[in-house]
Amino acid sequence: MSTVFIWCPKRRKSVLIGDIQIRCQQLIEQKCREKGWAILELAIQPDHIHLFVRVWPIDSVADVVKELKGSTSFTLRKEFPVPLMKIPSLWTRSYFASTAGAVSAETLQRYTEAQKGI
Repeated sequence: MSTVFIWCPKRRKSVLIGDIQIRCQQLIEQKCREKGWAILELAIQPDHIHLFVRVWPIDSVADVVKELKGSTSFTLRKEFPVPLMKIPSLWTRSYFASTAGAVSAETLQRYTEAQKGI
């Protein structure tokens, strides 16, 4: 099942920049590999994340988000305490998720480029 996920840092702060952005991407990719999920597209903006991922049918949307937000928050707050200490928790409790069905690679690329403002 291909799913689109979008989530934001607490108070939509632009904290996903520089080394934090790079490390966040590494952590998401690592967790997806561990779980056997295939990343179709990942775009980390300073104030939100867009992730297109193919997950196993037995994995619920809530569990996928919990795994990704939980592991990234724990590690990023541990590795970057100074810039992230200004917000009470890294991620908001909310997220957007939608199944994407059979989405082509071209469609994913156009969507991601549009989000980046390219």
